[in-house]
Amino acid sequence: MSTPLRIAVPREIAPGERRVALTPEATAALVKSGVELLVESGAGEGAFHPDAAYEKAGARIVPAAAALYGQADIVLKVQKPALAEVERLREGSVLVSFLQALTSPDLVRQLAVRRITSFGMEGIPRISRAQKMDALSSQANLAGYKAVLLAAESLPKFFPMLMTAAGTVFAARALVIGAGVAGLQAIATARRLGAQVWGYDVRPIVKEQVESLGAKFLEFDLGVADAEDKGGYAKALSADASRRQQEMLGEKTKEFDLVITTALVPGRPAPRLVTKETVAGMRAGSVIVDLAAEAGGNCELTEPDQVVVRHGVTIHGPTNLPATMPVHASQLYARNVTELLHEFVKNGAVALDFADEIVKGACVTHGGEVVNDAVKAVLAAGKTA
Repeated sequence: MSTPLRIAVPREIAPGERRVALTPEATAALVKSGVELLVESGAGEGAFHPDAAYEKAGARIVPAAAALYGQADIVLKVQKPALAEVERLREGSVLVSFLQALTSPDLVRQLAVRRITSFGMEGIPRISRAQKMDALSSQANLAGYKAVLLAAESLPKFFPMLMTAAGTVFAARALVIGAGVAGLQAIATARRLGAQVWGYDVRPIVKEQVESLGAKFLEFDLGVADAEDKGGYAKALSADASRRQQEMLGEKTKEFDLVITTALVPGRPAPRLVTKETVAGMRAGSVIVDLAAEAGGNCELTEPDQVVVRHGVTIHGPTNLPATMPVHASQLYARNVTELLHEFVKNGAVALDFADEIVKGACVTHGGEVVNDAVKAVLAAGKTA
């Protein structure tokens, strides 16, 4: 009788990371399909899933990470592995996690050297068939929601309009820059809390989505004919268009009580949209939440994972808001990962079909080589950002 495929879930070691790659519910479904599940002791604690819940779901608890990695055919993680974790992976095994492959050349090279077949969850293509696997979107939803709560906690005024015996309190004015998944969720959440909300995006095509949420859309003529790439992301602007965008946003931003920025270009530093001069012109007591902090920030004065006050404006630079909501973040991520597994685990074995758009898009290394075209291009050019 052949040994069943072993899928392992280690404890996340990145500072502040409370998510886990599989929940007990997802574990039970995989065990039922015939695979063996190994879970490192304490892996689910940050998301309030004790070892006993995984054992009840049919998993085997492994006390130490080294033993876990040594037995695993497939390892499921949330955060990209440290190089020390890569060394623990069995040669020829499969790794599924966020890899940030376009900006992590040393990691990618090490995965190739160790002959690891690696899948980056950020590489899931934005096609209808892959929606259930789209971890970037599931986690961005959480980030957009939590960003508004951070802003509400810091803002020294109400979000909604209130009519009281002492007079009328006017609603806060909110600007959300970037109308991707995080931005749209931020718009929806700010609207629920009663703020007047405006959205801005370099892609005019998202205007209808912004307005469907009850927000107004800021429009600037940047002279850009096509600002969206084939994956649905915003393209990097030319230097001239970027300068005009900064100037136009600078004038408008001063009118708002809170600004949430979410603009990112895959594989590049975050576009600089809010300058220090813009911050200086904002009203004292205003709030900025910069969701692009990990990629350098949309605001010039953002400091990653810090809350700073500049010119009377409170600036948040969170780099991992989903980890502050680990229960639902883990639940959604586990579903994303499980759906991806269904794409390349067939009849209890790993079966890779590189003609499949999902496998081709998400797979970064295989057979000792970098197989992802975008990552290969970055490595060939010697880029790290």
